[in-house]
Amino acid sequence: MDTPEETYFKIGEHVTTKVAPNVKMIVRKYFAKIYYCTFVDDPEKKELALFEREIIH
Repeated sequence: MDTPEETYFKIGEHVTTKVAPNVKMIVRKYFAKIYYCTFVDDPEKKELALFEREIIH
């Protein structure tokens, strides 16, 4: 059985992107080295799929 990968950002953690640090997001899911993030201020908006290098705390 595969062991879960260690991730830098945890599910439910508040993050921002490097290109738009004023937009707050929440990590919803991590799969295949991609973080799926929803917007804090607009949860109905389409989520973003981001690599770890694109995200900051």
